Amino acid sequence: MNAQAKPLVLHEDRLFPSDPTQRTIARRLYAHVARLPIVSPHGHTDPAWFAGNEAFANATELLLVPDHYVFRMLYSQGVPLDALGIPRADGSRAQVDPRAAWQVFARNVHLFRGTPSSMWLDHVFHEVFGLRQRLDAGTADTYYDTITQALQTPGFRPRALFERFGIEVIATTEGPLDDLAHHAAIRDSGWKGKVVTAYRPDPVVDPEHEQFTGALRRFGEITGEDVYDWDGYLRAHRQRRAFFKSMGATSTDHGHPSCATADLPPAQARALFAKIVSGAFDAADAELFRAQVLTEMAGMSLDDGLVMQIHPGCFRNHNRGLFERYGRDKGADIPLRTEYVRALKPLLDRYGNEPTFRLILFTLDESTYARELGPLAGHWPCLFLGPAWWFHDSPEGMWRFREQTLSTAGFYNTVGFNDDTRAFLSIPARHDVARRIDCAVLARLAAEHRIDEDEAAEVAADLAYRLPKEAYRL
Repeated sequence: MNAQAKPLVLHEDRLFPSDPTQRTIARRLYAHVARLPIVSPHGHTDPAWFAGNEAFANATELLLVPDHYVFRMLYSQGVPLDALGIPRADGSRAQVDPRAAWQVFARNVHLFRGTPSSMWLDHVFHEVFGLRQRLDAGTADTYYDTITQALQTPGFRPRALFERFGIEVIATTEGPLDDLAHHAAIRDSGWKGKVVTAYRPDPVVDPEHEQFTGALRRFGEITGEDVYDWDGYLRAHRQRRAFFKSMGATSTDHGHPSCATADLPPAQARALFAKIVSGAFDAADAELFRAQVLTEMAGMSLDDGLVMQIHPGCFRNHNRGLFERYGRDKGADIPLRTEYVRALKPLLDRYGNEPTFRLILFTLDESTYARELGPLAGHWPCLFLGPAWWFHDSPEGMWRFREQTLSTAGFYNTVGFNDDTRAFLSIPARHDVARRIDCAVLARLAAEHRIDEDEAAEVAADLAYRLPKEAYRL
């Protein structure tokens, strides 16, 4: 390595309070949870990795290309996505040497200072690959070679890493048209690792989704239902949900622009659906249709037991030119102001008091924590709060989440942590950050004599392990 490279060190007290009394308590609490199994109940890793168990190609393909947290920062500083080898919407990609793409990343790694991405990456480099000098332009090739060579060995195959990371269960997310062949292959392989799916029907629920027309047609072909008839459309969803559940799914997920729900009389719902499938609808019709389908999905969850998640409040694919060239999920999602109290009332009036219904809410609008989400979850038996998500999956975001929801929702109306990531190797790092922050929060409460330390230790373990399992019925 470059003799001028700086050492890469993970301080044992990272993210713990600077106050010595609280820091000492946080250390003790963390010792209870540091090595608990990882429960990853919601995320976007590729099930093909675990089905085929093939070696990852190289450092770039594993750590750079799938991680929009990383390449969105580089793009914001003028680095073209083609220079990083990011696939385009049509499946093609620029002819870029992956080593050269890694060198671009290394020359710009200073851009990540102080961000959660920097913490996650340093954890991966240090703990997974044993690197002890910082990544920079001078160490780029050594990093690339060390990581790429390690990935060709049996201990770095996907299943081996799954077991090494102490993952007890991981959930992927698939669309309504997916045949779940990779999940079937995992199940039939005899491997003991638990990988389950989750049903995300957005392409056949959102009329403004660019794939809606073709996806709806394919939805009908797969299910054999007349999906241009309202009742047939709902039967098709029930059929696909049952298939996903048979393949291990315990949850659904809905990524709508808002959290609007509706409970229309049947005749109005049919009339609205007819308007949607005719193509003669406007933005208000599309919003009302999404709202009605959320309530229909809640009813189905009551019947089949799948936990319902809503990830609203995101202006997805804000960069039109980037979307047209590279497609979805390229780091151009931007938070929106989101309202929950009135938006959820139709659904909650219909199903909110049902003892077996479970709804997990997420937000990108932090202003709603204390005003809306905490009070809602602190009242409705069906409601639980998902952890700080996307832009707020950071130490600061986790602190704000706890501080603003604790007084009304407590700890036990939240679901612990989920990593919600495509970046497989970052999963242990993300869970470690969440455990450290929760221990820091609990240490402050214990130091202020608001909670006894034995209670704090129990809460820390519940947040890290028991609550996500229970919340997602795993």
